[in-house]
Amino acid sequence: MPSVSKYGGYIYHMELLFKFLGWVFLVLFSTAALLQYNDPDALVWIIIYTSAALVMLGFLFNKVSYIVPLFVGLMGFFGFVYQFPARFEGFDINKGDKQNVEEGREAFGLLIMAIVMLIFSARIRWRKTLKV
Repeated sequence: MPSVSKYGGYIYHMELLFKFLGWVFLVLFSTAALLQYNDPDALVWIIIYTSAALVMLGFLFNKVSYIVPLFVGLMGFFGFVYQFPARFEGFDINKGDKQNVEEGREAFGLLIMAIVMLIFSARIRWRKTLKV
């Protein structure tokens, strides 16, 4: 990493920020995968969140191309659209139809994953163009 660049310390600080966020999302996606064991369709969700955690691990060790999180992010966004319930009733299981609430939770989990993956994909792409 260059000690001085035309951007000052900006690149260095952004690199630290994204490394920190990478570790945070690695832990969050891994925890989400582990918590799916009692879900009726547990295997599907464990695979989804584990794949997101593995992409974060690849990011942290600079072993993943921007195409991988881009693909995972787009699939997550399409999953969000597909999974979103016909009638969203919030996230509280006591305030609506159990199936609608569960589908809403799953959909927004996919949306969070998609947003994170797309941001990290853009970061990888930007980092490669600067050759940092």
